[in-house]
Amino acid sequence: MRLKLHYWNNISVFKKYTQVVGGVLLATSLSSYANDPVEISGFVENATSVREDRGLSKFRNTLQLEFSKNLNNFAGFYDVSLNATLRGSYDGVYDLNDKEFGAKAGSSISLEDQLVGSVPHGQGLGSTNPIPPYIGAPLPPTNVLGVNTLANPNSGMDVLGEHLHATAGGVAFGVPVRPCDVDSRGCLNGYMDKSENELRFSEFNDNLDFIREFYFDGSMDLDSGTLLNLKVGKQQIVWGRTDLFRVLDIINPVDFSRNNIYDELEDIRIPTWSIAAEWQYGANETFDDINFQLVWVIDEPRPNDLGQGGQPNAILDAGSFFRGMNNCWENGCTVANFAGGAMATDFGPNQIGIRQANVPSWSLDNTSYGFKIEGVYQDIGFSVNAFSYLSQLPSLRGGIEATNSFTGEEDVWPYLIAFDIEFPRINMFGGSLDFYSEDIDSAFRVETSYSTGEEFANTLKPRLFSDSDVFRWVLGVDKNVFVRSINPNKAFLLSFQTFGQHLLDHETQEAPIGIVGMPDWKDNYISTFLLKGWWMNDSLSPQILTAYDWRAKSGVVAPSIDYISGNLRFTLTANVKFGDGAKEFSDCRTCNPFNPFTAVPGIHNGDTFDAGLGGFEPLGRFRAGPIGMANKESELQVSLRYSF
Repeated sequence: MRLKLHYWNNISVFKKYTQVVGGVLLATSLSSYANDPVEISGFVENATSVREDRGLSKFRNTLQLEFSKNLNNFAGFYDVSLNATLRGSYDGVYDLNDKEFGAKAGSSISLEDQLVGSVPHGQGLGSTNPIPPYIGAPLPPTNVLGVNTLANPNSGMDVLGEHLHATAGGVAFGVPVRPCDVDSRGCLNGYMDKSENELRFSEFNDNLDFIREFYFDGSMDLDSGTLLNLKVGKQQIVWGRTDLFRVLDIINPVDFSRNNIYDELEDIRIPTWSIAAEWQYGANETFDDINFQLVWVIDEPRPNDLGQGGQPNAILDAGSFFRGMNNCWENGCTVANFAGGAMATDFGPNQIGIRQANVPSWSLDNTSYGFKIEGVYQDIGFSVNAFSYLSQLPSLRGGIEATNSFTGEEDVWPYLIAFDIEFPRINMFGGSLDFYSEDIDSAFRVETSYSTGEEFANTLKPRLFSDSDVFRWVLGVDKNVFVRSINPNKAFLLSFQTFGQHLLDHETQEAPIGIVGMPDWKDNYISTFLLKGWWMNDSLSPQILTAYDWRAKSGVVAPSIDYISGNLRFTLTANVKFGDGAKEFSDCRTCNPFNPFTAVPGIHNGDTFDAGLGGFEPLGRFRAGPIGMANKESELQVSLRYSF
């Protein structure tokens, strides 16, 4: 593995963070490091996955080192420690299966056309290429269509959604799938633009992600008997009491490109430079315990890593959609079944697609902050939480200036599928409870949150998005059950969780051709169930984990077996998806942005609105959800870890 040491030369990033902890660094004497030894632990691991129909999808080799050092007392703080975790990995899938996921991925493509079957990329209606079937048939009154085939050749691409579903009369376009230093088409500057080495060695980047943790931790006794605990540095700050679902646990962004939603949150949270101060008051007349925590994330805003077009794991396949849409904007593209709802159509540059991703830079206004009150009341644990942050998920905002495909005029066209990516500010308020019932020998966990400022696709709006307040909740139940005939000495763990989401400002309505509005479900529910047992003094642990999305009618079942022998751990998992998979929704082919040229006869009559013709892409992904959109990604997964 080649460490990219030149990243340490990013002085502006390094200075910004060292200024925060610099006072502690400078004031801690060198002699403090001689009192106690540095505690070092870690592991090396290989994780290999093989995917149905695509072969090797992961060959990730990881080295993680964890350091802990006790320091002298400082400025009234005691038990001061420096904690650090470093992680580096190399994913060999980009070398060993480069025809699927690396520098040789993709091929020439054809796009569905219901009149002639299919046409090659760059040869749709409006094409400037002297090749049938559409040569000499530009759309009136002028031909400003046409793919820039010199900048956007028919090579190194997949058809959007082809690994999940057939085009089936809907829209689709080409997605460049090679790493961005091999093929820069569709790579959004500063957002989804990873080179081949950044895909191979994912932690070594401009954000110094190989530093998983680097923080100082110390405590101070206050006059009132209160204990103040302070953590400063790069860290994970965990709120919430449930697994998998992020209702309150929203402080750190998440890297879904590692293994979609199926890795432990501890491994896929993206640590941020933060300050966490907690006042621990202890017991009083009302509470058995009560604490108050303030959190300030001083890092630059970081979106979730959704994976980019060409990566094995890209949640909702959103990275493929974004890359294909940016390629459409930059170079033009051929869109299947577009004109008249049936003909593959060529669009020129700056007409449709995604223009840019406006990832916020660091500023005081862009930092995140919040508080948590946590305590115990009569054996009931509880928390009250509030957090203000920039969205970690992208929002597509229409209403940008674009070129009329018929007249060449530059203007803002309502209902046009041309966007910028933005990250709006969100305010979240919520709370949690956990308690144990002796009567039924079960532990219960509840989390709820109410957020404002979240944005969703909405084809009823001229800019094709709107915001909505969102209510989320999770209910979890854990119970130990003995099945003496199977294991007389150890109980099985049964764990059940259901996640719910309700959009308070949801909008859909029947249009002349189909349903239009917000593709996200007004109410959606995902349930998980875990059955886990132990044998051989807990060294052998089989389990079955299932998850089911009730509205998408799609699920996953993941039986696995975990074996630990001394420092060695072996895990074998079958991750099997099932259910309906892709869903259909309006795709705005019949939105009529370039009136009267794009009007549906007998329907629009001079007006601009979404008449409702739809297909699987692009908005159906929000109805299928992360489980449904991975419906064809069943895998066999093996990991081998040695801890030291």
